[in-house]
Amino acid sequence: MVNNIIDKIRLPFRKEKELYSSLYDIIGFYPHNIQYYKQALMHKSVRKRNEKGRPVNNERLEFLGDAILDAIVGDIVYKHFDGKREGFLTNTRSKIVQRETLNRLAQETGISQLIKSNNHTSSHNSYMAGNAFEALVGAIYLDRGYEACMRFMQKRILAQVINIDKVAYKEVNFKSKLIEWCQKNRVQFEYQLEVEEKDEKGNPKFTYIALIEGMEGGRGTGYSKKESQQNASKQALQKLKKEPLFLDAVFASKTERTKMEEEPVMVVPDTEEKIDFIVKAETSAETNEAAQAPAESQAVPSSDVAVEEFDLSDVSVSRKSREEIIAEAEAAAFAQG
Repeated sequence: MVNNIIDKIRLPFRKEKELYSSLYDIIGFYPHNIQYYKQALMHKSVRKRNEKGRPVNNERLEFLGDAILDAIVGDIVYKHFDGKREGFLTNTRSKIVQRETLNRLAQETGISQLIKSNNHTSSHNSYMAGNAFEALVGAIYLDRGYEACMRFMQKRILAQVINIDKVAYKEVNFKSKLIEWCQKNRVQFEYQLEVEEKDEKGNPKFTYIALIEGMEGGRGTGYSKKESQQNASKQALQKLKKEPLFLDAVFASKTERTKMEEEPVMVVPDTEEKIDFIVKAETSAETNEAAQAPAESQAVPSSDVAVEEFDLSDVSVSRKSREEIIAEAEAAAFAQG
């Protein structure tokens, strides 16, 4: 049936029938102006030029598609997540329009198989498919308008390829991945708060730097400390993976640090123990001298000498009359005489 419909379309060249059919399967309708789509699928490595000598490739359409895609996905996310804060909406949109997601979408929809490029370049350009996806959105916009772009994203992408709820709540823990890598390689790592501010609507905003061996690995901004540290961690992981010079600098710094930490201390601590908790015992000569000393000079009796106990028999709490006290005193006086 599709072939019959295509046969009714007046094509400049019969060989474009296959391209029309492929585009219909991808975007859900037939192009009005096939030239927009051809350009969207042409990578700059082909080095094609028009009659005026200007390069013909998908870079300009990629620029346009990027802007249209941001607006469409922002519109969809805003309406789908009613009541959610700006930070959540921004983060969700970013997950959908990021290069990694667009690359996957181009693969799943079949766009990547239609790209024309130099074979050597295509095998080394990891963002080529995602860029072509943006350029295709730009082509749809020029060919059919904004509403056609919206239908493509809603009915072909979000309804069939992407689960928007899973995308929104999926948390890729880049922070955990970075910390784990640093621990395995015994590399020093910390987050440093660079800026804490409020945006034009009064929402708190944070910027953190991920420091690896004291060097900036990544800088991330977000509406929470967790989000900003996640963004900084992601950037740091990308830098470690894609910039060999930075990776070399990290391990060179680690080597220098550990070398300094392992330098020997020349002064060896003394191992002689000071036994200052033992009371020195007296010699026999000192004991004899103490025995010959006058008794009155020994103010405090030694613990070895028996001390006569106090006689408390004459202590009484009963009250005596004046006559009884005088009589007892006289009797005591006569007894001593």
